[in-house]
Amino acid sequence: MFNHIQYLILFCTTIYHLIATKKENKQQIPPGELIDIGGYRLHLYNKGEGKPTVVLDHSLGGLDGYFLIDDLAKLTKVCIYDRAGYGCSDRSFLPRNSDNITIELDLLLTKANIEPPLILIGDSFGSYNMRLYAHKHPEKVTGIIFVDGLHESAMLDMPLPIIALKAFFFSGFIISIVGAFLGIVRILGNWGVFEVIKPELSKFEKTTRQQVKRSFYRSRHWLTMAQELWHLDKSGEYLKPANDLDGIPIINIKSKTFLKRNIFTWLLPLKITDSFRNKIHHDLSLLSTNYSQINASRSSHFVWTDEPQLIVNAVKTLLHSLK
Repeated sequence: MFNHIQYLILFCTTIYHLIATKKENKQQIPPGELIDIGGYRLHLYNKGEGKPTVVLDHSLGGLDGYFLIDDLAKLTKVCIYDRAGYGCSDRSFLPRNSDNITIELDLLLTKANIEPPLILIGDSFGSYNMRLYAHKHPEKVTGIIFVDGLHESAMLDMPLPIIALKAFFFSGFIISIVGAFLGIVRILGNWGVFEVIKPELSKFEKTTRQQVKRSFYRSRHWLTMAQELWHLDKSGEYLKPANDLDGIPIINIKSKTFLKRNIFTWLLPLKITDSFRNKIHHDLSLLSTNYSQINASRSSHFVWTDEPQLIVNAVKTLLHSLK
C-alpha cells in the first residue's frame, strides 16, 4: 500500500508532467508539416532532393526515421511521417490496422504532392504497411527495403511461447498508458532510463532523442501501440493477397537476434523467438524474384540503432540498381 509521502510524490510527478506537456504543446514546432487528411492531421517531414523518393514507415511505436533522415537525405529526397497517434500526428479513431494505415499514407502523400517513383522502407511492423502499400499501388513503387520485416504466414500461426511474449508486450503497453498519464514515463526518460535500456541511443544527437522521447511520454503513444498490436492479426489478414510483388526489387535486412541477451531479456524465450523469425524471413524471400538479404550480424531487432549504416547502404544499393 502507498503511504502519504508516496502519494504526494506521485501527485507532484503528475502535476509536473501535465505542466511540461502543456508547455511542450505551446512551444514545440514540428520539424515538418501537419497535413489534414480528413478531420485529423498527420505529420510529414521531408528532407533532401532527388528521385526516387524514399518513404519510411516506423516500427511498432517507433519513430526510427528521425535518427536516419539526415544520412538518407544525402542520397535522395526522403519522407518520414508519424502514424496517427504518434509523435506530432493527431489520433485517428479508425482501427489501427495496416489497411487503414496505408489508406492514410496514400492520402498524406497525395495531399503533400509526393510523386512516384517511391522507395519504401518498412521497419518491423512498418514492413506490413509498406508491403500492403506496394500491393495496392504497384505503379508508384520502384523498390522496397524491409528492416527485420514481418510475414503474416508465421505471425498468424504463432507457437505458444511467442503468443505469451506478445501478451507480455501488450500488458506492458497497457501499464505504460497509466505510467505515461501519471508522468512516470517522463521522469524515467529525464533520468536517462531509455538510454540505459538501449545504450545505442546515446550515439544520436540529444535534441533528436528528446523529440522522439516526448512522444513516449504521452498516454496516446502507448495506447496506439496497444491498438496496433491488438489489430496485428487483422493486419496480417489484409496482407495475404500481397504475396506476389511481381519482381519488384526487395532488400531485407535480417538482424542476428530478436533481442540481445542481457539482464532485461534473460527470462524471455529468445531461442524460440529467433527460430520463429527464421521462418518469417524465409517467407519474405518468396515475395519477389528480385530479392536479396543483408545480414545485420551485430543487431537486435532494432537495426536502426544497432547498425543504422546498413539501412543507408541498402538505399544506396537500390538507387544504384535503378539507374
